[in-house]
Amino acid sequence: MNNSSIQKTRTRTSVMVGTALLTAIVVVLQFLGFFLRFSTFSISLVLMPIVIGAALYGIGTGAWLGLVFGIVVLLTGDAALFLGIDAVGTIITVLAKGTLAGLCAGAAYKLIAKKNKYIAVLVSSIVCPVVNTGVFMIGCRLFFFEWVKEQAGGSSAWTFIIVSLVGINFIIELALNLVLNPVIVRIIDIGKKSREDSSARA
Repeated sequence: MNNSSIQKTRTRTSVMVGTALLTAIVVVLQFLGFFLRFSTFSISLVLMPIVIGAALYGIGTGAWLGLVFGIVVLLTGDAALFLGIDAVGTIITVLAKGTLAGLCAGAAYKLIAKKNKYIAVLVSSIVCPVVNTGVFMIGCRLFFFEWVKEQAGGSSAWTFIIVSLVGINFIIELALNLVLNPVIVRIIDIGKKSREDSSARA
């Protein structure tokens, strides 16, 4: 086996190990986050490792971690209310919002990182919760809007969605990502340096 093949194998192994570790972190954090509830849904603590995975290992890893996040949300019963209204719509919405959040965070990082890694991480940290919440709102419109209108009574259905379903969680999740942005940058730097050192040894 030549040096190029060895390097590719080590890189592939590094990505697999790193992705597996971040997958475990996503699972644990989402289960812990189940107990942090400020509105209808628990706080998503997993958006930071999703951003880190997307930045370190690419769009595919970001999408995978987002998918895992969605699966755990379904397993914890955090989406039980909506499962009772439209099970198929709930599964589609929950899996899509997590997957697309990771995918878009990775795409944003890849697009900007060559120019400025700090801005790339900042934008990714914003994109992840925005997409996660945005896709959920689209899901509400497609699958649960009649229920939403009933709950809203005489007020605006969209006001109910924003205030009662997503508002507080979105603000907290976005704030966490922004406050921890320097930590995210540092972790990504360490991860990239570790991969570069591994490649150099090859």
